[in-house]
Amino acid sequence: MPVDVPLIERKQREARRRIVAAAEELFAARGFAAVSVSDIAERAEVGRTTFFRHFGDKQEVVFAREQELLDLLAAETLETDGPDDRSASAALRALEPVLLCLCERMTADLDGYRRHVRLVEDHPELGAREGVKMQVVTERLTDLLVAQGWAGGTATFAAEIALACYRTARRTSPDPATLVAATRTAIHHALGLGTR
Repeated sequence: MPVDVPLIERKQREARRRIVAAAEELFAARGFAAVSVSDIAERAEVGRTTFFRHFGDKQEVVFAREQELLDLLAAETLETDGPDDRSASAALRALEPVLLCLCERMTADLDGYRRHVRLVEDHPELGAREGVKMQVVTERLTDLLVAQGWAGGTATFAAEIALACYRTARRTSPDPATLVAATRTAIHHALGLGTR
């Protein structure tokens, strides 16, 4: 039986959703630099205090959807090749479905994904924040592997390779609709290194 979400939590989620939607609309219309926290709060019909209850600054709003993905990562479990194979290749194969699922979720709204990428590319300060978020993804992927019995060094190496595959796909695939396939291809190329 589904559990009803308490009213206050529903209101908080709705306020957060309105803040994110307002910020995205304003950034698209005016550009990131021309939008203030007050502008976002006004458009979302919330006070500045409510804005800051949900986000530390307007940069954080840009990465709100990524934070949702990070929260999902915390709940993930891995399927592994077997209890004995704790190689870096096996770790990368274990991360593949998780990484592809993240790519699918990121590109579920193709136009939104395109706007986000353009916004980050156009503002160096957002690129720096994205780098921090990607490091957190690497740490979460590492934690998933360690929880399944991989050694820390192997887990970190595999997580870094997995993120390198995503970054390669993002840079070489001009169409976000192909991000999942391009990431899968990059992972398979990485798994094939040293075997040719």
